[in-house]
Amino acid sequence: MDTFSAPHFRTDDAARTYLERLRWPDGTVCPHCGVIGHSYKTPTVGRYRCAEKECRKDFTVTVNTPMERSHIALHKWLQAFHLMCSSKKGVSAHQLHRTLAITYRSAWFMAHRIRECMRTGGLAPLGGAGKIVEADETYYGKTETARVPAYRMGRPYKQGAGSRGPRDKRSIVALVERGGNVRSFHVPIADKKTVTSIVRDNIAHESRLHTDESRLYWGSDEHFASHESVKHSAGEYVRDDVHTNSAEGYFSIFKRGMRGIYQHCGEKHLHRYLAEYDFRYNHRSALGYNDGERAALAIKSADGKRLTYRNAH
Repeated sequence: MDTFSAPHFRTDDAARTYLERLRWPDGTVCPHCGVIGHSYKTPTVGRYRCAEKECRKDFTVTVNTPMERSHIALHKWLQAFHLMCSSKKGVSAHQLHRTLAITYRSAWFMAHRIRECMRTGGLAPLGGAGKIVEADETYYGKTETARVPAYRMGRPYKQGAGSRGPRDKRSIVALVERGGNVRSFHVPIADKKTVTSIVRDNIAHESRLHTDESRLYWGSDEHFASHESVKHSAGEYVRDDVHTNSAEGYFSIFKRGMRGIYQHCGEKHLHRYLAEYDFRYNHRSALGYNDGERAALAIKSADGKRLTYRNAH
């Protein structure tokens, strides 16, 4: 069966109808004044006019979303949402360019707009009473600007020739609720102050915290129900139910996708790629989501996330 056999993947009229049903389940919503169900159609297809006396402004279903004023056909936008939400490791801009028959420049920016729709904020803390949250850090790609040496515990991190480590690499911190969601952060330097702040601000204090033996997490037992760790340097990766395998599994998916699909990522855009991988992980099949539901959730999150070339980063 053709992946794009559904009508809203074929024509703009069907795509518009689908978007209106998805974004306005209780009636049209004026993006200018917020009134629901008090508008009427204009002679222009897909355009509505607010019936509020103080407003009276025109709008469409794409206003205040990344699709607003786009020259790309609306049904191709829906195809792109579906492709990026259904692939486990992502879809390159070149693949979008070939599949959708649009320019590479348009495909690249379209992908960033969709990643912006996947970004979430203002979330409740991870974990809770009786739940386990794993915290870990990794390093991906070289930094693009010279920086002072990385610091750990207030001292410069010394790196031997040919060795692997955090110096001059992009730092990523991830928090994974066991069997639940992930929340990742690109930070300039993964030092104790930064990591401690992330861990304390994003994990419920009733949670059990699992980490490796890194000094970055020393003292965490004061802020959570418990802090248990495994000693990777001694070959210990699991002890009873204590491990960081969920966090490492997330990093594995992220790195395989970045190396195999995207291959290069500017540091200023790294936070959006992390948002993309977070979104797919948090709406994975194991949690009961399918490809269509995942794409619909990304589209629903598009409100207020209009991204222009001027502020693409």
